Amino acid sequence: MPLGLYISVPFCKSKCSYCNFASEVFSRTVFHNYVSRLGTEIEQADETADHMGGSLDRAVDTIYVGGGTPTVLDVTELERIFVTIRQNFEVRANAEITMECAPGTVTPSVLAALQRCGITRVSLGVQSFDDKEAAAVGRLHKRAMVIDDIARLHSAGISNINVDLIAGLPHQSRESWEASLDQLISLEVPHASIYMLEVDEDSRLGRELIAGGQKYHAHFVPDEDLTAEMYEMACERLNAAGISQYEISNFARSGCESVHNLKYWTRRPYVGFGVDAHSMLHSAVAGYAVRFSNPDSLQEYLSGTAKDRTFVSSEDALQEAFFLGLRLNKGVDLRSLRIEFGEDQVGAYTETISELTDAGLIEKNADIIRLTAKGRMLSNEVFERFISVDLAV
Repeated sequence: MPLGLYISVPFCKSKCSYCNFASEVFSRTVFHNYVSRLGTEIEQADETADHMGGSLDRAVDTIYVGGGTPTVLDVTELERIFVTIRQNFEVRANAEITMECAPGTVTPSVLAALQRCGITRVSLGVQSFDDKEAAAVGRLHKRAMVIDDIARLHSAGISNINVDLIAGLPHQSRESWEASLDQLISLEVPHASIYMLEVDEDSRLGRELIAGGQKYHAHFVPDEDLTAEMYEMACERLNAAGISQYEISNFARSGCESVHNLKYWTRRPYVGFGVDAHSMLHSAVAGYAVRFSNPDSLQEYLSGTAKDRTFVSSEDALQEAFFLGLRLNKGVDLRSLRIEFGEDQVGAYTETISELTDAGLIEKNADIIRLTAKGRMLSNEVFERFISVDLAV
C-alpha cells in the first residue's frame, strides 16, 4: 500500500499567539543543521521501520510539508529535501504533493522552487481575511497579500489551493467572520479548512484565556456560543457554495479532498520526518500496527533522541477506526468493520452506538453511522465514548 510522507519544518518568522504546534522562531543558522538531520532520517527510513517493527512500502503517493512555515527555508534547502526524498522513495507520477505556506512568503524565488520540487497543492494559513484580526494574533500578512499569492499560484499552474480560517479569534464578530467567508468563496479555491480556536495550555493565547487575563487581546475573544455559531455558519455557507464538508474541519469541491489527510482518518500507512512528526505502519506482527513519533523538542531531535513507539492491537485499531472514521461525513461502515475485526468485537459497541443515537449525536442508516451536526460540535465527547468501551469479550 503506497505511503504518505509528512515532513515537519518547525520554523516561523513569528510565533502566532494561538499556535499550539511544536514550532518556534530560530535564526537561519539552525536551518542547515535541521535539513541535514532530516536528510539522514529520510535515508534511514528502512532501518527505522525495521527497528520499530513496521512494514515500509517504497511507493509514495502523497507528500505533505508542514510546520511551522516551510517556506522560511532557503529554496536550496527545500529542493535538497525533495532530492533526498526522491533518492530514497518511489514518488508516483500523480502524487499529491502539498506545501504549507504563510501568506506573503510565496516570493518569485519560492514559487519557482515549488514548481521545481513538483508541488501540486498549496495550503495557505490565512486564518482571517480581516487585517485587524490577523495582526492581533501575530500574523504578518494582509488580505491583499493572500489575494495576490493565490493569483500568482494560479499563474504558476498550482490551482489546488487550501485556505485555513479560524473561528473565535480576538476581535472577531459575526459580520467580520461572514466577510472572511465571502472573501474565501469569491476566490474560488477548491479546499478550505475551518477550525475553532483551541483553548489550552499549549499556546500563549490559550494560557491567557484560562487565566482570565488580557494579554494577546484575550479579552476580545468571542465566547464559545458565538464561536460555535460561526463554525455552523461556515458549514452552511461553504456547502451552499459547492465547497462541501467531508470531515469535521475540512471542505472541498468534488475531487479536491486532501488525499494525504485522508490517510490519517482511514488508518493508511504514513511516515513522518522531523520535529514532532508521527508515523503509522502496518506491523510485521499479524493483526497489529505500530505508531512512532519524534520528540517535539528541536534540541532533542537534532541530538538523535529515541522515538516513542506504541504497538496498536486489533482492539486499539477498532477504537481508532471508530473515532477517526467518524470525523468523516461519510461515517463508519459497520459491515466493513465486522469483516475486518469480527462480529464480537464490533458488537461490543452496540450499546454505545444506541445511546449516542438516542442523544442525537450520531445517526444510523443501515450499517452506516455518522456524526450529526450536533455530534460534530461535541465530537470529542463522542470519541471519548468509543475509547472507553470495554472490549473484554
